[in-house]
Amino acid sequence: MALWGIDLGGTKIEGIVLDPVTNSILARKRVPTEGEKGYDHVLSQINLLIGQLRTETGLTPEVIGMGTPGTMDPIINVMKNCNSTSLNGKNLKADIESATGLTFRLSNDANCFAVAETRMGVIRDEMPEAGVVFGVIMGTGVGGGLVVDGKVIGGRQGIGGEWGHNYLDDSGGQCYCGKTGCVETVISGPALEKYYYSVSGNHRHLKDIVGDFRAQSDPHATATMERLFTFFGKAISVVINIVDPDAIVIGGGVGNIEELYTHGVEEVKKHVFNHRLDTRFYRPKLGDSAGVFGAAYL
Repeated sequence: MALWGIDLGGTKIEGIVLDPVTNSILARKRVPTEGEKGYDHVLSQINLLIGQLRTETGLTPEVIGMGTPGTMDPIINVMKNCNSTSLNGKNLKADIESATGLTFRLSNDANCFAVAETRMGVIRDEMPEAGVVFGVIMGTGVGGGLVVDGKVIGGRQGIGGEWGHNYLDDSGGQCYCGKTGCVETVISGPALEKYYYSVSGNHRHLKDIVGDFRAQSDPHATATMERLFTFFGKAISVVINIVDPDAIVIGGGVGNIEELYTHGVEEVKKHVFNHRLDTRFYRPKLGDSAGVFGAAYL
């Protein structure tokens, strides 16, 4: 049976059909999301994409995995926490199944990232014996996904792995979720740029701040990056103390900062409930393909 996956993003919807034995791509298509045209239009775009994949492969899916920019609440069966706001409050699973006549399995994009890197990416290549993997997204926001024995752990409320909204420090200020001091308000890309502005009075992009930190040419850049490493260590140590994963994969734009794997990991060591740190940290291998591959593996 071929594996079908759809990655529902804010600007594009990507679909893929994989051979389950070789992981080879049988078909891959993209269509624009066009979310500004409303929820029903997004459903029609998903249906359009499925039709294109069926035409190219000559296959009919038995089930389709779909990664979403939010979470399907397993209790009340509506979408929540979506930055594509037209999805919030909708029973996306029931609606897309009604529109297509097919069966869907949904999970958020961070979970899809985690399962893809486990099943097809860096964990398969570097640590295939890993039973528990935590996938981190650090970019515009901060999220995560937990994979145990190759399967996503969504949790009772569908929020498994959502470390980005654990409390970290009041200095982060108010989060869009309504709480104060979330991890996301402290170590996301926008949060780091906001902090740099607060200490320097200048607006700068994160990549420039990182460059100045490496050149040791700007004390404000150094303070910003040291803040990142310190709070990354505190935040991820909570995950390690509770779940104790074999491996952590760090994705997202902030996750590309190579010093997280040195300076950041040194900070983690200060806070784990052990006299050493055996958790392995990895860079992802699948890039922006992780979402759609992970969806197929749902």
